Amino acid sequence: MNAGILGIAKYVPETVVTNVDLEKRMDTSDEWIRTRTGIEQRRIAEKSIDTSDMAYFAAKQAIENANLTAEDIDMILVATVTPDQPFPSVACMLQDKLGAKKVAAMDISAACAGFMYGMVTAKQFIETGTYKHVLVVGVEKLSKITDWNDRNTAVLFGDGAGAAVLGPVSGDRGILSFELGSDGSGGKHLYQTEEDVIFMNGREVFKFAVRQMGESSVNVIEKAGLKKEDVDFLVPHQANIRIMESARERLNLPIEKMSKTVHKYGNTSAASIPISIVEELEEGKINDDDVIVMVGFGGGLTWGAIALRWGR
Repeated sequence: MNAGILGIAKYVPETVVTNVDLEKRMDTSDEWIRTRTGIEQRRIAEKSIDTSDMAYFAAKQAIENANLTAEDIDMILVATVTPDQPFPSVACMLQDKLGAKKVAAMDISAACAGFMYGMVTAKQFIETGTYKHVLVVGVEKLSKITDWNDRNTAVLFGDGAGAAVLGPVSGDRGILSFELGSDGSGGKHLYQTEEDVIFMNGREVFKFAVRQMGESSVNVIEKAGLKKEDVDFLVPHQANIRIMESARERLNLPIEKMSKTVHKYGNTSAASIPISIVEELEEGKINDDDVIVMVGFGGGLTWGAIALRWGR
């Protein structure tokens, strides 16, 4: 019995902030941002909408997409580094908002790799028969910890949520292999400061990400007993187009086989991979029995990758 995705959905705020908008606020330019990151715009949540609200909007749709109800959910995992408050967890808030049973609920803090950590955790509970349906949400309101005077980080981040219901899937579909890892010695390169804003040493994070995204992608393919040519689609964490391209080139994939949503949403951290999957499903680029590689990296430093055969 493999665990796979039964339903998936996304939520992004309505407010669009373009590079041109940022030009008016700080010493930067549309060309500078696009050529270095691939980002053209990002979504920013209103003050009245917090992390748990975005999680709810995405989760509700994901449960419907799985043809289930909130009563069918046995566990809730929320990957986020921007909770409404330190506690209670966003997962507990989400359980209440959904009207789900009084199930196990907890947050996972693995930054941009959080959704991968959530999916792998869900897989263990499902494949051991402990739980049948696990709701995994990646959600961030990064705008509330962004220093809008720091042009090196302010241009990168956006808000949003992606949610997936995991459960038993048929045949050889579902999660085929995974890799999770961390290197705490690199934590000093990407963290939340005492002033509660994001600090990033872009040069060091870039070097780490280029190496790790490629290595992890290759590793999960090999662990699944597959070859590079067996991969139908790559869904990398949407942080920077140059980092994403390095992973694609490592897999020898044509450009049309890599998800690219960074230009529309920026870096939404734990939400970026599920948001991207939904976008590609809507475009008809992911189909049943396709082999998908998902790979992410983030503060910690953390990383995670999954090889998955799509379908229920």
